[in-house]
Amino acid sequence: MERETQYSEFEEKTVAVNRCAKVVKGGRRFSLSALVVVGNRNGKIGVGMGKAKESAEAVRKASESARRNLVEVSVKDGTIPHEIAVKFGATRMRLMPAAPGTGVIASAAARAVFELAGVHNILTKTYGSSNPHTVVHACIEGLTVQRNKKQFAALRGGVEG
Repeated sequence: MERETQYSEFEEKTVAVNRCAKVVKGGRRFSLSALVVVGNRNGKIGVGMGKAKESAEAVRKASESARRNLVEVSVKDGTIPHEIAVKFGATRMRLMPAAPGTGVIASAAARAVFELAGVHNILTKTYGSSNPHTVVHACIEGLTVQRNKKQFAALRGGVEG
C-alpha cells in the first residue's frame, strides 16, 4: 500500500509494444515486449522495458522497471536550458530550446519523454535510426546532460550572475 502512494504522482505512457514469435513443434509461441516511459511532468523521468506472454503483464513489468530507473532532468521555463546534440546507438538527436507557444516538435517516442518530463516547448531532429527504444534513451540522455546556470557557475567555481 505504501508503494502505491509513493508512485501516485507519476504518469505513464506506453511507447511501443513488440510481438515476437518463436516457432516450435506445435506452432508459434508469441511473447511481447513493452517500452514504457513514466514521469511527473516536473523534471523526473524514467524508462523501462518488460517482457511477458501477455501485453498487460509486459506493460506492468515495464512501468515497474521505469519507476526504479527515475532520473532528475533540468527544465527551464517549460523548455531546455541550451541546445545539445546527443548520440545513443545508431540514433543521433539534436535538441533545441524553443520559444513559448511552439509546442513539442518531436517524434511520437520522443514526445512521450518530453511531455512526461515537463518540457512544453522544444524542437528536435532525429538522424539515423528512428527505433523507439534508441530514440527514448537518446532523449533521456540528452535531458540528463543538460546544465542550468547554477550548475555551470558551480563548475566554474563562481557565483551565479
